[in-house]
Formats: sequence, C-alpha cells, structure tokens
Amino acid sequence: MNTINCILVDDEPLNLDGLEKMINRYCPELTVVGKATSAKEALELIRAGSPQIVFLDIQMPRENAFDLLDKLMPVNFEIIFVTAFDNYALRAFRYSALDYLLKPVDMDELRTAVQKARTKLMEKDVNMRLAGFLDQIREKSGNSRIALKTKEGLIFYPIKDILYCTAERAYTRFTFVNSKQLLVSGNLKEFEILLPEDNFCRVHDSYLINLDHVKKYHYGKGGYVEMADGVPIDVSSRKRAAFLAKLRY
Repeated sequence: MNTINCILVDDEPLNLDGLEKMINRYCPELTVVGKATSAKEALELIRAGSPQIVFLDIQMPRENAFDLLDKLMPVNFEIIFVTAFDNYALRAFRYSALDYLLKPVDMDELRTAVQKARTKLMEKDVNMRLAGFLDQIREKSGNSRIALKTKEGLIFYPIKDILYCTAERAYTRFTFVNSKQLLVSGNLKEFEILLPEDNFCRVHDSYLINLDHVKKYHYGKGGYVEMADGVPIDVSSRKRAAFLAKLRY
C-alpha cells in the first residue's frame, strides 16, 4: 500500500499528539510528516513538505485557518478540518463537499474522512471545493451556493435558483429556475437535511420544494402546489399541516 503523507495543524500540542496517535493506530496508510501549532509554522511546513492531506484546525491565534488558506491557494492537497465550530460552518462544509472532524475526534469518523480524502485525491477538484467553502463561510447573509457532484465533477449552483428536487431511487433530480435539470448522486433525504429548512419543504416522499418558488397552492385532501415553472406537485395528506405551517397559513 502506498503511504500518504499528511501534516497536522492545531494550536494545542495535546490535540496534535492525540490526533497523531489515532492516525498511527487506525490509519496505517498515512504517515505524519509534520506538525504545526500556528498558521505561520504550518505555511512553512506545507510549502516544504508537499503533503497530500492536511488536518487543519480552524481557530488559531493571530491567523486562523482561512488566513492560512488564502496564502496557500491554489492548493494541491486534500484538507480535513478538525473543529469545534458552530452549525453554520458545518453546513458550509457540506455545501462545498469538504470534510471535517468534530472535536473530540471519533475513530470511525477519522477513518471515513481519510478514506474519502484518498478518493478525492484522484479527482483533483479540491480548489473548486475550497473556493466554494470560503465563499460560504464569508457570506454574511448565509450559505448561497451548493456543490453538486456529477459524473463530470463538482458544479456549484445558487441555492435560490433551485425550484424543486425529485427522488429517483438512490439519486436526486434538481430542477432550476432556468429549466435546467441535473441528476445527482444521493437520495432526497440527504438533500432535505442539507438544504435550509426555512426555505425548503418535503411535501411528498418524492418531492422537496423551494417555498420561495411556490406560485399557488390548490386545496384538496393534501392538495397540490403549482411551482413557478407551472409544474404541479402533489402535497401528501400527512405532510400538508407541516407545509402550511411553513407558509404560516
């Protein structure tokens, strides 16, 4: 098995030592080639060491992870954030298809993140994902784009342009305001969790809609909504109350 060189960055030496021990024990395919306790030290290590994966703490004194990444862009390594950050940042990670580990680090989550990073090393699209993440984390009005994985690679779309999502077994079909459609790997439940609940509502087992693009609601047992593109979408009777509550009706 080819080993993968990695660098660990955290301002707490105890955290660095603990993560290194976990990597040595549970991820034998990784070799820790350096550890840094500041953004300045990490910058020197990364430039000199050419790591393939960097485990990066976000909150550090003087310069944080984002300051460091600004100096390193474009990057040629995968990033696994190790953080105790809030839910806003975690959603930004998911939107941008970047990986993160919550402190204290869990063994199984570490293994999963490393396996995903190994796969992504071959995709060579880290700069697209990282740029998307930095856009999200600095967007004061909240997350504005979502990264959707296709056969061709990652495509970033404004969330406000999503009309509705349709379940197609293990896939989800996105329909946008420009009538464009995109079939994406992942079931509808995953995107229901990911997309902002204030704007999106699961009105049917097969449909997740953007409430901002509902043109009209028609009464009935469950009724149905007419979307901005004129497409009617059934509202199941058991989801009707939750849907109307979101409309504040």
